[in-house]
Amino acid sequence: MRVLIVEDELFLAEAIRDGLRLEAISADLAGDGDTALEQLAITGYDVVVLDRDIPGPNGDEIARLLSQRPDAPRILMLTAADRLDDKASGFESGADDYLTKPFAMRELVLRLRALARRSTSAAPPVREFGDVRLDPFRREVYRDGRYVALTRKQFAVLEVLLSAEGGVISAETLLERAWDENADPFTNAVRITISTLRKRLGEPWVIETVPGVGYRMSEPTP
Repeated sequence: MRVLIVEDELFLAEAIRDGLRLEAISADLAGDGDTALEQLAITGYDVVVLDRDIPGPNGDEIARLLSQRPDAPRILMLTAADRLDDKASGFESGADDYLTKPFAMRELVLRLRALARRSTSAAPPVREFGDVRLDPFRREVYRDGRYVALTRKQFAVLEVLLSAEGGVISAETLLERAWDENADPFTNAVRITISTLRKRLGEPWVIETVPGVGYRMSEPTP
């Protein structure tokens, strides 16, 4: 999952971003409405965590603009405005969910995962390929019934590969989906993570390197 946090209080925005990263959720920041719209125009986000009171186009304006797009990400409004009328106007603007400040980080994560599941309703909640099984909500991976302990980044990379259902995923796409906007496009982090992920999953290998193209899940080969 990739999330855009639109919040003008930098300390809070960074705290949310760091908390999401602990849950293997990639997150980018935008401190005002104009920056948010620029990032939404070039990056495919699954969910936008949107404060209503921000400089530039406010949260309600951004929500209304996004609601006109058929491919728009889900919107979770995160705001101190907690009256029923505030919530009603937020939903009318196009919000899919509404969470008031102060909030529990665990609740935010649960709501984000629920929204991401709704945005890809055709995808099963548990992803499987061959004898590899990934449960994104329990954050558990099994290989032939054996539990596999993964780091947050390994889990995120495997989730992206499984979502392709055997299709090839480029290193650039993995950087975009499993890392964030600050990732160095010339880094070897993808290659290293793929290598360690293969070892964690064990033999026979199920992640295939397609030379010059990227990586994909493949049927186990001896």
